[in-house]
Amino acid sequence: MTASSEDRADAFFHALADRTRRDILRRVLAGEHSVSALAAKYDMSFAAVQKHVAILERAGLLTKRRQGREQLASGDVEAVRTVASMLSELEEVWRGRIDRIDALLNETEEH
Repeated sequence: MTASSEDRADAFFHALADRTRRDILRRVLAGEHSVSALAAKYDMSFAAVQKHVAILERAGLLTKRRQGREQLASGDVEAVRTVASMLSELEEVWRGRIDRIDALLNETEEH
């Protein structure tokens, strides 16, 4: 991975590390929501929800647009696919390591 893709991965996983942000992302992937409507779903201040939305936006997982006084948030499906691809790559690395450990253990048992 390049430095910029590593930075992007850090932003993705930081954004997804929080339960509330994962829930917000699920909601906006299902359809566009105003930030105020999202805030009404959580037992926290509007400002706190705005901060969660901002982190998801900086990570590129959602986009916002203004319609009158409302800020509307939508999930970015392509960005989520990128996260899934990163996770698949990591899984391949670990599966390869596990396969090598299994092969070494089998060699040891045969001798």
